[in-house]
Amino acid sequence: MSPTSVADDLIRLHLSESPYGASASALTAAHSALDRISLYPDPARQQLIAAIAAAYGVADEQIAVGNGSDELVLLSSLAVGDVGRPGLVTAGTFPGYHTCLERTRRGSLSVPLDGTAINVPAFTDAMSRVGIAYVCNPHNPSGGALPREQFDGLVHAAASTGVPLVVDEAYLEFAPPDTPQVRDYLSSGAPLLALRTFSKAYGLASLRIGYAIGSAELVTQLRSAQETMPFSANRIAQAAAAAALADGDFIADVRAANAERRAWFTAELARRSRRHLPSVTNFVAVAVDDSASAERLLAREHGILVRDARRFCFPGFLRISLGEREHLRCCLDALQEIDDQSRSWLRLARRRGTPGRAPQRERTVVTGRGLDQGHAKH
Repeated sequence: MSPTSVADDLIRLHLSESPYGASASALTAAHSALDRISLYPDPARQQLIAAIAAAYGVADEQIAVGNGSDELVLLSSLAVGDVGRPGLVTAGTFPGYHTCLERTRRGSLSVPLDGTAINVPAFTDAMSRVGIAYVCNPHNPSGGALPREQFDGLVHAAASTGVPLVVDEAYLEFAPPDTPQVRDYLSSGAPLLALRTFSKAYGLASLRIGYAIGSAELVTQLRSAQETMPFSANRIAQAAAAAALADGDFIADVRAANAERRAWFTAELARRSRRHLPSVTNFVAVAVDDSASAERLLAREHGILVRDARRFCFPGFLRISLGEREHLRCCLDALQEIDDQSRSWLRLARRRGTPGRAPQRERTVVTGRGLDQGHAKH
């Protein structure tokens, strides 16, 4: 049995996957595209680009489509802005920005968080020293979103310095409609680029399809770098994404269902006296004493996958996806059991006068690469 199939059999609350699946129209389009599977996909991605541009009311030249937003992060690090200068990132977030900047030998500077939030004044102060800047809004893994005045400050800094600001908006579909986003500022003339995905709210994670929207100049730079991989967005993904985008009723239902699930889950956390961070996304950052141990024990002892936010340099929290209600309840029960066992062991150790941590059990549900929980972003 492959590691992937092992993970598929577990409770998956680690990759912000949608429990609502994909829309029926997207699935129909995907099945239809299979009939032409022997043919290469459109390297220009024309149908999907036109659909996205129409949805945003912008020109086709302001849209690029890639193999998930991951590809677009890499392409932006390769080609956007002054590539002779490093990129700017924040600490405590998706490490892919830093990784891409380092692998492309561009280098990066990192601004520490202000607690669990982006330190916008420090970030904007540093923008004059770099060639490109990345922020995540809503933030991964905290789940929070920037207030309008702070987003205004980022856009103003991009305009005044000329440094492209890349905003990862992977979770924006789940946020309130007044959450600031790049599309609100496209007419400002600032060098802005938003990265979006069909993996989360649209439920197309396996197909790997995402897009960028921004100034035509920056999109041209992205598309130029993309010429090295003209068929990166496959035929099935392009067809399903175009159909998903057109199904407004489905995405509205997903937003409403996710908001209800988030309200229930945070109320349940409060009832159980578990601290968590406010979230506008499809996950919640839940505070724990030892996030690495909790992630490991949940997988090994209970068959539940969650994300240790320490992987994002955001220690002390588990990022838990808003999956099925039954699965979330199982996860919280398992966390309580882990806490109770840890406290019992500590009491026993104190009575014996011996320091130490709770012993590790021998029972193993997942071993080796079966515990590999995917790229740290997702």
